[in-house]
Amino acid sequence: MAAVTSPLRACRGLLKELRIAKGSGYRNTLAYKHVLEQFRRNQVTERSADHDTDHALHAARTYLCLLTSTRLHLRLHERYHARGERTPEQVAGLVGLRLPTQPGGKGWET
Repeated sequence: MAAVTSPLRACRGLLKELRIAKGSGYRNTLAYKHVLEQFRRNQVTERSADHDTDHALHAARTYLCLLTSTRLHLRLHERYHARGERTPEQVAGLVGLRLPTQPGGKGWET
């Protein structure tokens, strides 16, 4: 995952992951309200850049990485997890290959 450089990007990333996870009604969830409240409370101005704000931004970036990685892992798991016995053609297709065919119809025709 690319590094998130600003608090605004971290906030947008978290809200995007919430929208993907919860659907169109994500704005009514407690998680949405909590994320917005935390980012509003820890806004950095030019005069106030303290350790607590840095810690909160680091926690937001870490949580965003966790949410994104979990979503991508579940997508891969659904695609490649064993669903019983597969034919050799299906297994070859998973990695982008095709089984060879023998010309002339000697038992390997498709």
